[in-house]
Amino acid sequence: MHPELAADLDELPILLEETRQRAVAFLAGLDDRPVVPVRDLPGPESESGPVPLGAASGGLRAALAEFAERWEPGLSASAGPRYFGFVTGGATPAALAGDWLTAAADQNSNSSLDPTGQQLERETVGWLRELFGLSPAHSGTFVSGATMSNTVGLAIAREWLGERLGVQVAEDGVGALGQVRVLSGSAHSSVAKALSVLGLGRTALRVVPTLPGREAVDVAALERELAEADGPCVVVANAGTVNTVDFDDLTALAALRERYGFWLHVDAAFGAFAALAPEHAHLVAGLDLADSVCVDLHKWLNVPYDSAVQFTRRPDLQARVFQNAAAYLGPMGAHPDLVHLTPENSHRLRALAAWFTLRAYGRAGHREIVERCVAGARALGEAVEGIEGLRLLAPVRLNVVCFTLAADATAERLAALASELAGEAFLTPTRYAGAPALRAAFSSWRTTEADVRRTATALARAVQKLGA
Repeated sequence: MHPELAADLDELPILLEETRQRAVAFLAGLDDRPVVPVRDLPGPESESGPVPLGAASGGLRAALAEFAERWEPGLSASAGPRYFGFVTGGATPAALAGDWLTAAADQNSNSSLDPTGQQLERETVGWLRELFGLSPAHSGTFVSGATMSNTVGLAIAREWLGERLGVQVAEDGVGALGQVRVLSGSAHSSVAKALSVLGLGRTALRVVPTLPGREAVDVAALERELAEADGPCVVVANAGTVNTVDFDDLTALAALRERYGFWLHVDAAFGAFAALAPEHAHLVAGLDLADSVCVDLHKWLNVPYDSAVQFTRRPDLQARVFQNAAAYLGPMGAHPDLVHLTPENSHRLRALAAWFTLRAYGRAGHREIVERCVAGARALGEAVEGIEGLRLLAPVRLNVVCFTLAADATAERLAALASELAGEAFLTPTRYAGAPALRAAFSSWRTTEADVRRTATALARAVQKLGA
């Protein structure tokens, strides 16, 4: 064994304790560190620049020291309470513990030849299915994020299109399908990316008109599109759009499916969590009627990044797409191993962090997180309406606040506003109804009323400084 590996193995308990102390110090400082630090990282020309790989050595302790000097100061407080960019959760204490144990155990949970990992994943999927109000007719598998969840769901839809046309796309290729039509009102950008990856092409996506002043699809307009289609279609519905958390009428779409026979895929990346709050559960009525569903877990479930789940009513088609014929994996069988259900031949036991947080806090704990985030978004929305120079662009339906400058709302001025705010809170740019805007998404378990007040104060100060 290499001498530095051997030395680290001998000192592993001490080194892990030093790593634990660094992690605890980082988390303890989240409230005070700049949410997005503004700094120049030392480059190759700097005295504290990187060690060339050929000269790298010193073991784990040397690596920790360089990380602390060069990289840690530039890390954002994305695990903290005022990181409102994108849709970003943190990691609950239980999820963090589960993720640490995931790395320590280092399981590849894809095969029944080594079964405990995939048994744990299936139990966790069952809990998630119950959490979101889905019936046992939906099977599920963990994937890396919403983009991969949408990709898997649409891959199954692609195979279903082939089934309707009498071909097997998994065997014969996407060319056997001919022209494909995918209809959606406000599809997330990952849907077009998935269509590109799957060989269906971005131009397969047809944008259907939405309701006036909304991001929800106009069901009557969708029906007209379906009536004009000359073959089977896929409909991508939204259960929570990125800009305004708008929801398509899933029950109405399922009723349309009975007449027109399309595949209904629902992108519920974070909107599925509305099911946890009685006041908002009606927004996801009909979710169980979908043919496939995307839910992201490193958003509102607050597990570390690289975690999502996909559900479908057609695991048989899923296995047809993703089956992997290799003798060392064993036979596929009546209940396919996870290796036959996603693009990955191997994946870490990413279900463990979700298992820990669900086991630790249950439905009630995660409902409290959802309801607190919704209350925080409402409070910030009210604050925005009270700040001279800002304009709310849409009602706060759930956990996202979308707003712009009341005058001269250019992308450049909004970027300057976000930059001015970045030390206190992080917001991301968007466009809504053709106008440049900023959005704040509430999904962290750490966010409190005090964080909302602090963000509103900083926002008012930034607007005043900008002279808006």
